[in-house]
Amino acid sequence: MPKKKVNLPYNVEYLSVLDEKGKLDEKLEPDIPKETLLNLHRSMLLGRRFDERLLSLQRQGRIGTFAPVTGQEAAQLGAVVVLRPTDWFVPSFRETAAELLRGRTMESVILAFGGFSEGARSEKKLNNLPVSIPVASQIPHAVGIAWAIKYRQKDDVVMTFLGDGGTSEGDFHEGMNLASVYQTPVIFVCQNNQWAISFPRLKQTHSKTLAQKSLAYDMPGIQVDGNDVLAVYVAAHEAVQRARAGNGPTLIECVTYRMMMHTTADDPKRYRTEQEVEVWRKRDPLSRFQKYLIDKGLLSNDQIESLGEEIKTEIQAAVDHAEDQMKGGGDPLDMFEHTYAELSPNLIDQQEELKKEIVAMKEKNHG
Repeated sequence: MPKKKVNLPYNVEYLSVLDEKGKLDEKLEPDIPKETLLNLHRSMLLGRRFDERLLSLQRQGRIGTFAPVTGQEAAQLGAVVVLRPTDWFVPSFRETAAELLRGRTMESVILAFGGFSEGARSEKKLNNLPVSIPVASQIPHAVGIAWAIKYRQKDDVVMTFLGDGGTSEGDFHEGMNLASVYQTPVIFVCQNNQWAISFPRLKQTHSKTLAQKSLAYDMPGIQVDGNDVLAVYVAAHEAVQRARAGNGPTLIECVTYRMMMHTTADDPKRYRTEQEVEVWRKRDPLSRFQKYLIDKGLLSNDQIESLGEEIKTEIQAAVDHAEDQMKGGGDPLDMFEHTYAELSPNLIDQQEELKKEIVAMKEKNHG
């Protein structure tokens, strides 16, 4: 018998709406409300300025290490902005800008990076999971939530984020497979920032794209210019609409770049060149989007400068408030809250033991 070609339902497309100089392809321009565009810009600028302030705080020893988001604002904000409040957001550890857009406070972020358990609280009114440090470990959680949504016959969706390194983990492939088998309403957003710490993307996989990994699981996959917030928005909007309609998961690969270090404990100059960084610096997602908004008459340079000052003031207020809370030392018993609906017997025993130790220490200090 001769070989026959197997017809697969999907192929991988690449999408870009704004080129790296901010030039618009008018045929592909999405119809995004003015309020959403301005909200996106504010969130991108806030993410960038907050990142800069966090780095300053870390270098001064006022918080611990953290993972900067500079350069990846469009890849995460263009996607998460299409979600409803009732949808679920499941981040990895480099989605600070998206977390802020989804309602997390800057104070919470600062407290968490300062080592205070209070910073890990999940607000009940927000359908956001806390950050997940082990690479790709958030994927099964996202698929599980999406499975529950389908079981309850709701039209909410789940959006989860991962890096290029996450596609090399078993959790990712197990999650993708389960999501496809059960056609769960989950969108996988891969921020391909070219580096898994010091390991380059080309040494992680021989696949020409990361988006094509969707084909093995019979789900749609698309590669977009991750520094083009309009392209990310279009891809995410389509994926969310598909999921809401009961048509299952999607993988979106956002091709972007980590402009700064993996975390502040890392020195990227040891494994990549400044020439490489400079190439990507010219593709900056924030300045590209600002040019687009100025060209459309939605923003002016004076308005951008004024907004920057407003954001600076907000960040300072958040820093002051967080540091005031940190001066009090926090409540050690808080570590038992915000994780389990009901504490297990062994955790209850530990909680009671700690309460006794705290009382004993206070009596000793006042004795």
